[in-house]
Amino acid sequence: MHSDSPATTPVDAADPYQRLGQTFPILSAEMTGRVAGFGEEEALPDGATLFRRGDRSVDFFLCLEGGIEILDSDVKGEARMVHRHQPGQFTGELDLFNDRTILVTARALPGTRVIRVGRSDFRRLMTAEPDIGEIVMRAFILRRVGMLLHGEGGVALVGPGHMADTARLETFLSRNALPHRRIDTEQDADAAGFLECFSLTQADLPVVVADGQVLRRPSNAQLADALGLTVAIDPEHVHDVVVVGAGPSGLAAAVYAASEGLDTIVIESIAPGGQAGTSSKIENYLGFPTGISGQALAGRAQVQAQKFGARLLVSRSVSRIDCAVQPYRLQLDDGASVQARSVVVATGARYRKLDLPRYAELEGNGIYYAATAMEAGLCASQEVVVVGGGNSAGQAAIFLSRTAGHVHVLVRGAGLAATMSSYLIERIEASDRITLHPFTEVSELEGEGHLRALRWTDRQTGESERREVGAVFVMIGAEPNTEWLDGCIDLDPAGFVSTSEGHTLFCSSQPGIFAVGDVRAGSVKRVASGVGEGSVVVSALHRYLESVRQ
Repeated sequence: MHSDSPATTPVDAADPYQRLGQTFPILSAEMTGRVAGFGEEEALPDGATLFRRGDRSVDFFLCLEGGIEILDSDVKGEARMVHRHQPGQFTGELDLFNDRTILVTARALPGTRVIRVGRSDFRRLMTAEPDIGEIVMRAFILRRVGMLLHGEGGVALVGPGHMADTARLETFLSRNALPHRRIDTEQDADAAGFLECFSLTQADLPVVVADGQVLRRPSNAQLADALGLTVAIDPEHVHDVVVVGAGPSGLAAAVYAASEGLDTIVIESIAPGGQAGTSSKIENYLGFPTGISGQALAGRAQVQAQKFGARLLVSRSVSRIDCAVQPYRLQLDDGASVQARSVVVATGARYRKLDLPRYAELEGNGIYYAATAMEAGLCASQEVVVVGGGNSAGQAAIFLSRTAGHVHVLVRGAGLAATMSSYLIERIEASDRITLHPFTEVSELEGEGHLRALRWTDRQTGESERREVGAVFVMIGAEPNTEWLDGCIDLDPAGFVSTSEGHTLFCSSQPGIFAVGDVRAGSVKRVASGVGEGSVVVSALHRYLESVRQ
C-alpha cells in the first residue's frame, strides 16, 4: 500500500491512483533498453513542455533522469499536479492510441532526460514488445479510470439532474469515457456559485464548461467537437473497410480487420458498445466468470481496435450510402463523406417505443432505455418499472433493485422462461425487491415535465392499477437501424439486412457490403454471437478485397 504514514486506512482497490505499481509502473533497466531502440534520447531544459492539454498525436516519453510533472486543469483552466513521473516511468494514457486531444499537460523538472518515442514508433513498440505493451496498456487503462473516478480533465456538466438534455450529455460523456465533474443544480450546494461565476441562468442549462469555455445546451456533435473527441477525415482517402456501428459486432470486425492489416475506420453515432454498452453486468459472456459491464467490455474492445490502427469516428451518423459508385461513398450527417472499398453494416437495432400519449414529452424525463448508475441515481429509493422480458430487462431489474424502492417487471406474456436466461429468472424470483407482472402493459403516463406516475393494465382481466414511480425502463422488441441504406441492399419485411443463402457469408445483396450482429436478419441477439459474426466476417472481407484488386 502506498502511504506516507503507517497503514491506518485501507487502500481503495477501486481507485487506480492507490495502485501505483500498476498505474504508474517503473520499467526495469532491461525494458528501458528495449524501449530505447524505438526512440531517441533527449535532455530537456527545466520547465520544458513535452505536450499540453488540447494537443493531438503526442509522443510517448520514458523518463531516464529528473522527473516529469503531469498537470490537470480545472474548469477555469487553472493547473494542478496529478502525478510526478520518476526515472523508469512513462507518460501517456489511452489517447495515445487515437487522434483525440490530450487531456493533461506534461512539464519537465530540472535535470530531466527522456527517451522520446514518436507515434508510429510507439505502435511498433506495442506490437514488437508484447510484455512491455501489456504493462503500458494496463497503465493507460487504469489512468483513464482514475481520471473518470476523480472527475479530472477540466470538464464540468452543469444542469438539473432530471432534465432530459442533462441526462443525454451525461450519457454521452460517460459512455465515451470522458472524465468530467457533474454539478446537479437541483441538489448540489455549489451550483449557485458556479452559475454566478460564469454568468449563467436556469434558461442556459444544461451547460458544459471546459477550460473556461461555456457550451449552452450543446448537441452531442458540438460537445464532441469542443472536447476534441472527433478526428479529421480526408474525403479523398479510400479505406479498405468502413464499419458502421460500434456495438460488439462492429468492434469485433474492427479489431480483426485492423489486426490483419486492413485500413479500417469505424463510424459511431453515440458511443462504443451499442445496446450492450448500457448493460450493468453481462455474466454469461465467455471468459468473465464474475461478469463484466457492457461499457467495460466495449471500452476494452475500442482500445484493442485502436491499438491495431483502426480509427474511430464518434458522434457522427451515416445518413446515406451511394451504392452506384466504387469505392462506396458514405455521406455523414455533418456533410462530410467517407470512401471505402467495402462496408460492414453493424448498426444494430433499437428498442421499440410505447404507443402512449405524452410518451415523447417524457423521454429522457423519466422514460429511459438503459439502466446505468446515472439513471439508478435519479430514481433511487423510488419504485420503478421495467418493461420487457429479455436479458437486458432482467439485468436492468437486478441492477436497479439495489437502489430502487421496488422494481416492477411488466411483460405481455405469461412469464420469462421463453425470453430470458435462467440465471436471471432465478435471481428475479429470489428477490423480494422485484415483482413480475405477467400479461401486463403500461396504459397511461402522468407527470408535468417529468414522469411521476403511471397506470398499468392486466390484458386478461382488464383491471388497471396506478403507481407513483421514479422511472420506467423500456426494453422491448427491436427495430433495425437501416434507414440510411435507403434501397441500396435487400432488407426483410421488418427492415433487417437480408443475407440469404447463395450470398457469401454475411454478404448482402450488394457485393462488398456485409452485415453482422443484431441488424442482420436471422442473427441471434446475443453479445457473444455479435462478436463472433464481427470476427468471422473479416475472412469474407479479405476474399472480396482480393477479387476487386485483381
